[in-house]
Amino acid sequence: MMEKLKMHSPDLSQDNIAKIQELFPSCVTEARDEATGKLRLAVDFDQLRQELSDSIVEGPQERYRLDWPGKREALSVANAPIARTLRPSPGESVDFELTKNLFIDGDNLEALKLLQQSFLGKIKMIYIDPPYNTGNDFVYADNFAESMHGFLERSMQSDEKGNRLIANTEANGRFHSDWLSLIYPRLRLARNLLSDDGLIFISIDDVELANLNKLCDEIFGSENFIGNFIWEKRTNRENRKIVSSRHDYIVCYTKSRKPAVRPIAQLPMSEKALANYKNPDNDPRGDWKSDPATAQAGHGTKSQFYTLEAPNGKKHELESGRCWVYTKPEMDKAIAEGRIWFGKDGNGVPRIKTYLNAKERGLTPETIIFAEDASTNEVAKNALKNMFDGKAVFETPKPVNLLKLLLQMSCKEGTVLDFFAGSGSLAHAVMELSATDGKKRQCISVQLPEVTPSDSEARKAGYKTISAIAKERIRRAGTRALAGDCHPEWNRDVGFRVLKVDTSNMKDIYYRPDELSQSDLLEAVDNVKPDRTPEDLLFQVLVDWGVDLTLPIRRETLQDKTVFFVDDNALVACFDTGITEELVKELAKHEPLRVVFRDNGFVSDAVKINVEQIFRQLSPSTEVRSL
Repeated sequence: MMEKLKMHSPDLSQDNIAKIQELFPSCVTEARDEATGKLRLAVDFDQLRQELSDSIVEGPQERYRLDWPGKREALSVANAPIARTLRPSPGESVDFELTKNLFIDGDNLEALKLLQQSFLGKIKMIYIDPPYNTGNDFVYADNFAESMHGFLERSMQSDEKGNRLIANTEANGRFHSDWLSLIYPRLRLARNLLSDDGLIFISIDDVELANLNKLCDEIFGSENFIGNFIWEKRTNRENRKIVSSRHDYIVCYTKSRKPAVRPIAQLPMSEKALANYKNPDNDPRGDWKSDPATAQAGHGTKSQFYTLEAPNGKKHELESGRCWVYTKPEMDKAIAEGRIWFGKDGNGVPRIKTYLNAKERGLTPETIIFAEDASTNEVAKNALKNMFDGKAVFETPKPVNLLKLLLQMSCKEGTVLDFFAGSGSLAHAVMELSATDGKKRQCISVQLPEVTPSDSEARKAGYKTISAIAKERIRRAGTRALAGDCHPEWNRDVGFRVLKVDTSNMKDIYYRPDELSQSDLLEAVDNVKPDRTPEDLLFQVLVDWGVDLTLPIRRETLQDKTVFFVDDNALVACFDTGITEELVKELAKHEPLRVVFRDNGFVSDAVKINVEQIFRQLSPSTEVRSL
């Protein structure tokens, strides 16, 4: 029988058990799920304790950890699968078929789950600007874990709770636990998406900084901490406050820090730094600046302590507590090659020439990011206001220049993700920077369709949700980028493919066929909801099969049937009914990596039975599935 797609997000708890099974096969057994009655993999904790007997901490024994009410529930909600999907919205998109950028409209926890297989380990940089828990923002009212059966059943229902937002106000005590339960499952899922050398940047202020660092130490590992950047968000004093807050933090971690590898890239040379590079001796290697030729003595070996003799014969002794940066043979070679500068008269203190055209020449990022380099909140707000014809549609956008700095540190090329996208600042920064330096970057933005206040400038301007503001901003940013001076190697991708988090395309009976009753027989004939399109089905298949959601899509008509070709032959899909053996053979000749049909889409049971045999003969490497 043709294998069916599961059509729900991965069950991460079962994935984690599989990892334990690889390390300790004897510790994994089978147990019957109390809710569904089905057998599932389970951990034999008694046996696992035996394996780890000298490393287990149990009971009230003190230990180093961050805990709060609701942590176990937050972990459970991170691991539980959901029967949700991503539905395409070409009408809200720009260059839907070919763009490599995504905009996901919906709850970011659900979006992160739906991205797990398609982008596992593929994200080069993540930036998020989550709620700061200041008493004026919102947190997402996540429904925490239930049984597998109950979770799937509930997640297939329509959104009866609207946007599922609750205000975490002063009256509510601004509970740290609420905020931690919001951010914890999202960061756990985000880590899965990062590449091994990927970086995550998180904007925050003093209220939750300490908790965020502890949380990230647990999720990413304290050894992968890069730094807490201090960004000068304002330059004017705020006299109404007890202390005028002039900065925010940007917490930075990497996925996997490797020895002797720089975890964060250098920044391009500033005009101020470039002014130090000159060529007073007409060195054929180009402009250079001079750097000290000595270092602290504690860093040197015996071979770095000697008297240095200049070409004119003058001897240079080391100062107390210093050593030369080169050994004597290395220094003699550098002097002979003219790479050591002794001043115009040849009698000055020796200094090393550092050339401007040296490979990867740049500036080491510093923990303080000044407003003159990255702009301020006020400048960012005014820039967005100008972009929207003088209307203040969003109160707290992050400056594009700040995000461009973070991109330069982390992503020369590749995919970036922002799952608290707000007004779309990161997508704007990606387009602007790529247009300037010609690098290939693609952006995935996720934003909840949070309703704008009825009396706000945004609502008056016609924007009913925050996600609507973000999408319009990205459209306008793309138009501006194309109108400016573009790098000749830029791919000019200013489009974005809009996908919306929604209930599964499949009817309830698809997930629980064992509960089929006589009254369900008619329902089972077609297990797809009647309001769903072939494009809807295609994207749920892409999500379920873990296919890149940014691949180009081509739609063709073959033998009067609509056929989708994803990246030519990465996946071929036909969701029409009345599929014949002739069409199956024609599709097999394309030798796709994957092919999918509707379970009831064939002209007869005989054709359905023969499908896998046809592909085994004509395209044996093709995976065949149905839904």
